[in-house]
Amino acid sequence: MDDASALYIGLISGTSADGIDAALVRFNDNQPQLLAALTHPWPSALRERILAVAQDEVRLDLDTYGRLDVAIGQSFAEAAQNLLAQSHTPVSAIRAIGSHGQTLRHRPTGEHPFTLQVGDPTVIAERCGADVIADFRRADVAAGGQGAPLLPTVHAMLLAQPHRCRVVLNLGGIANITVLGAHGSVLGFDTGPANGLLDAWCLRHRGEPFDRDGRFAASGRVDDTLLNSLLADPYFMLPPPKSTGREHFHLAWLTAHPQVDTLAAADVQATLLELSARSVAEAIAHHAPDAIDVLACGGGVHNGPLMRRLAELLAPRAVLSTAAHGIDPDYLEAVAFAWLARQRLLGLPGNLPAVTGARGLRVLGAIYPAPTV
Repeated sequence: MDDASALYIGLISGTSADGIDAALVRFNDNQPQLLAALTHPWPSALRERILAVAQDEVRLDLDTYGRLDVAIGQSFAEAAQNLLAQSHTPVSAIRAIGSHGQTLRHRPTGEHPFTLQVGDPTVIAERCGADVIADFRRADVAAGGQGAPLLPTVHAMLLAQPHRCRVVLNLGGIANITVLGAHGSVLGFDTGPANGLLDAWCLRHRGEPFDRDGRFAASGRVDDTLLNSLLADPYFMLPPPKSTGREHFHLAWLTAHPQVDTLAAADVQATLLELSARSVAEAIAHHAPDAIDVLACGGGVHNGPLMRRLAELLAPRAVLSTAAHGIDPDYLEAVAFAWLARQRLLGLPGNLPAVTGARGLRVLGAIYPAPTV
């Protein structure tokens, strides 16, 4: 298949596990063009299992782990199939599907560093009839890197401007920033929680999977004592490269702070929103003091109170959605994994050692071929 006419699909379910994002992408001179996209909902019971495991509330035996891996792979396959159906695209036009999978654990430091994304890619290849590229992070971890974030290369490709320092902010379950330096340098790392704790606390106290329009947080008041206790976590003081996830910033981490028991649920939610905004703003102030603007993507762009608080803390920098530059904020990550799949097939690296801390450039991902009979 001629790469100029080939199409790719990118699939990802992020730390929030709020759905599987699927993007249909074409590349023109290495520049990705988003042709169609959708978010495929998780079956509610499966999402509950994912969150329970990711937050270390449930330990899996090997049989349960194997079944979960296949169930997640089936949902990823359904997301790709629905995207093909809705865009009226034959599978024969797809060169490859890049599947990030669902992260269950991310432990990139220690004696035996590892990162674990599940969603059996052989199931996706079998059900969709297309080559699948998956397991993008482990090669970077094996090379001494964090395995994350992997999006800064795509951020630089799409949003860097000469002689202008800019920050791209991804507000997923975890927040991460990409600092695009005025002279071509690129830095990126996870700043801490964004939506993950907000969603988990809202689900526990409101029975809703996320805080729609930030209304729950807006109904409460920030508690400075709790906020300062949360901000004292050593992760925030670590220098980059660094990355984190739900295995660190989860509800048990939150409720271990005794102030939580004395506060109204809405006040805790307001404090969590302030934690997300403050930790992002302090990271940008420290690592990108010359940034002219901040371009946000991810689910957090739809949380009005969070975006307004970020704008207040980051002033006079402009805080905008990437939509202002023609890039759909909801599907930038999925586009990036379509790009990473293409990089793997071209035999080109997908990581940035200056971002992840790896010993060098690495070709990322493993190929799972489509069935031939």
